[in-house]
Amino acid sequence: MSIKSDNWIRRMATEHRMIEPFVDSQVREGVISYGLSSYGYDIRVTNEFKIFTNVHSAIVDPKNFNPDSFIDYVGDVCVIPPNSFVLAQTVEYFRIPRDVLTVCLGKSTYARCGLIVNVTPFEPEWEGYVTLEISNTTPLPARIYANEGIAQVLFFQSDEVCEVSYADRKGKYQNQQRIELPRI
Repeated sequence: MSIKSDNWIRRMATEHRMIEPFVDSQVREGVISYGLSSYGYDIRVTNEFKIFTNVHSAIVDPKNFNPDSFIDYVGDVCVIPPNSFVLAQTVEYFRIPRDVLTVCLGKSTYARCGLIVNVTPFEPEWEGYVTLEISNTTPLPARIYANEGIAQVLFFQSDEVCEVSYADRKGKYQNQQRIELPRI
């Protein structure tokens, strides 16, 4: 398995629609950077957020998640309450090849502010917009900016194609079109 370079990512994005929309270079001026980097792709967050709230004193249960635990918010800046989190979605739509696995890591600018981006790997043949979880680990409110960089995706290509892909097993988050809450 090998990590893939900017040339491979560019070719896969342009010839195979792996990332749409695709930004062919790093955009940096006046924003938290996004676009193609040396060995990855810096993804952006849209302006739609689900802000976690404890207004209803619900128990967080991944097997029976209460959607009332979130407040929907649309805006260019989202304020995450102290010691809380938001769910968001990427601007980019992904189509992962059958012999590729990705790892997604939060950007250092946000990490240095106590904001952690949690995303599970994009499995072989997974497709959709990515649902992001952005945690504010600080005791203060924290801002995130829509349409700017939020995390970096690293692409790993295997020496062989997997036997069973995410699409083969009909994964429950396949073809995501919006922010998805946990489900069984």
